[in-house]
Amino acid sequence: MAARLSVVVRTGGAAVSGLLPVSRPLSRRRPGPFNPQRSTHGVRSSLYEHVREGYSDKPELDMRAVCEETHKVIANVESRKGELRGDDVGKIVAVWQQLQAVKKEISELEQEKRSISQTVRELVSQHDKKTVADCLQKGREIRHRLNQLYLTETDLDEEHYSRALRLPNSTHPDVPVGDESQARVLETFGQKPEFDFKPRGHVELGEELGVIRQRHLSHVTGHRSYYLWGMGARLQTALQNFALDILQQRGFIPVVVPDMLKAAVFEGCGMQPNAHRCQVYSLDPTRFPDLNLAGTGEVGVAGYFMDHAVNWKDLPIRSVCCSTCYRPETDTGRETWGLYRVHHFNKVEMFGVTADETGEESAQLLEEFVSLQKEMFSTLELHCRVLDMPTQELGPPANRKYDIEAWMPGRNSYGEISSGSNCTDYQSRRLNILYEREDGSLQYAHTVNATACAIPRMIISILETHQNKDGSVRVPQALKPYLGLDVIEKPKSTPLKYIGPNQARRPPRPGPKPR
Repeated sequence: MAARLSVVVRTGGAAVSGLLPVSRPLSRRRPGPFNPQRSTHGVRSSLYEHVREGYSDKPELDMRAVCEETHKVIANVESRKGELRGDDVGKIVAVWQQLQAVKKEISELEQEKRSISQTVRELVSQHDKKTVADCLQKGREIRHRLNQLYLTETDLDEEHYSRALRLPNSTHPDVPVGDESQARVLETFGQKPEFDFKPRGHVELGEELGVIRQRHLSHVTGHRSYYLWGMGARLQTALQNFALDILQQRGFIPVVVPDMLKAAVFEGCGMQPNAHRCQVYSLDPTRFPDLNLAGTGEVGVAGYFMDHAVNWKDLPIRSVCCSTCYRPETDTGRETWGLYRVHHFNKVEMFGVTADETGEESAQLLEEFVSLQKEMFSTLELHCRVLDMPTQELGPPANRKYDIEAWMPGRNSYGEISSGSNCTDYQSRRLNILYEREDGSLQYAHTVNATACAIPRMIISILETHQNKDGSVRVPQALKPYLGLDVIEKPKSTPLKYIGPNQARRPPRPGPKPR
């Protein structure tokens, strides 16, 4: 049940050729050890530490646009949700300009040092000792100044990345501005269910059918956890296979992704694993340094492409992974009961890598992913609506995001079951995901991600939408081949009986075994 399966593909047929590792000249090494725990500019950057330790090249952020269109960047930051504010943008620009001034002075002094070295070699052959001595003294002064500048450059470089990496992506001009109340409904599809009885929620239905258990688990797994039993487990497997089959028929290639990844990959995807009230589970750093549990398969697939170039002939690459996702959910007290907001769940996730030649490739791929979502949810006979999400709901990496919400009769409201985001070159610039053109030149790719099937919320939607008056649940036609039945009914076996403490009437414990 916990196996991770994923898929990757390109239009037109043949399997994707091997990825090429990206190699660039290494930056100048600086004297002195790098302390990864040092952070004088707020949240430390795991991605920058990753670079300093030699694992990856520096992220190529588009600072020219930030400096030339600072007012637009400030407006974009102010429209987003997060700790970064407009005043921070000014500081980012100031630090960047200081860094460029130091780099320029270093370049000029290094050129002067080389020139002096050449002059000294020529003067030695002429036996001009006095001029040689003057040149050597000048060279020593330059070396002393360079050593100071190297340290300054290192400090400014660290400060620049610790600040600039927190900038969000640009925002598509058609995105609504504001909080979630400003989401724009683009369309609805599927027939809204009608009942001649009061519909029940998924927890009540699931408990009566013996497919969901959440009670008496606080001492076993803690809160926001659950078991799927019998037909519940089979329903999860059916939904996973249903989504994977559809996507593989469309040419997606499967990928198995790790559950544990380095913090640099999370940060490159636009998450902050070192931030306060972090939404990432971290393993014990004394035993497993810098390993975190993925909250979405998107991170694992992005890590697959990190520091590699794709051949342009293989674009666009379409991928899907089925993985277990782990989320602390520490920022909300909502939905404390049921499967809507839980600490662990399985999810089938689409991930795409595309070119950036016309500027429209990633937008077109996002529309394609959303079309696939609509097809799958329609086939499962759900009533849904598509939302164009506003700026405060985008998250740092998204240029545009569409959510799909299904009608959940037990809640008497819509609930999110999927999302899809166009991240343009935000992730690729941080993770060095490129493609190689026909002439051999490299260009930053664009990335797109979208949910194919979030299992718990899909189970909620199916149980509540297709429930019958007697508590049974009709199986959608598309899932019948996977489940082998038409209706999910109450099990014939007797449910487990809780015999633990804290109950009014507790059955007597067994006595000593007779000898």
